[in-house]
Amino acid sequence: MPDLEASKWYTTEEVAIVLKVDPSSLRRWRTAEPPQGPPFVPISERVIRYSGSDVLSYLVNRRVDPTAA
Repeated sequence: MPDLEASKWYTTEEVAIVLKVDPSSLRRWRTAEPPQGPPFVPISERVIRYSGSDVLSYLVNRRVDPTAA
């Protein structure tokens, strides 16, 4: 899968590829209390979608700049 596009919606499996984690990690993050990981939209009990812009924002907000310390 190429780069994320901010205007598109992605499955758990597609986001897992981008984040280089197993899809089960995203599922575990969603069910954690409080939920972790990027924001998601539950379409139904078994269908989840992630906004490309939300995933990009999640990554930007978690960025650590070692030179800023």
